Amino acid sequence: MAQIAKMELQIELKSSAERFYGIFRGKRYLIPEMCPDLVKNVKVIKGDWESVGSIKEWTLVTGGCERMREIVEAIDDEKKSITFTTLEGDITKDYNDTKAILEVSGSSRPGCSIKWTVPYEKKNCDLPDPSKYIDFLQLISQKIDAYLSKTA
Repeated sequence: MAQIAKMELQIELKSSAERFYGIFRGKRYLIPEMCPDLVKNVKVIKGDWESVGSIKEWTLVTGGCERMREIVEAIDDEKKSITFTTLEGDITKDYNDTKAILEVSGSSRPGCSIKWTVPYEKKNCDLPDPSKYIDFLQLISQKIDAYLSKTA
């Protein structure tokens, strides 16, 4: 069995922490409008847009069309942190227990810092790290920030 590892990404953004966090907290349905070249669709499969336990299905553009289902595992509004766990999708072919943890820091003033942490476990030691997914998180974060900055 492979060892659990993690990849991290930290980005400084122009938009406020509250606005950026708000998109992932309960307005992910806006992401296809903000990033049409990266996300074709996001829909609720179970639950709603805001609750722990809710399941969303994403249609992503990551070098092709890819579907992914995630469950919201944890939300901490005080720390502006959300944990998403991947249930299905291409990433689950090569990795076990894949999560994406978003932490947003800053205030209501423009500018914030975000951190994505992706813990994962390779199904086979010969597999590469899931860097394409970290790259995707960086791109989507930057595009959402640009969109929010334009509409401020």
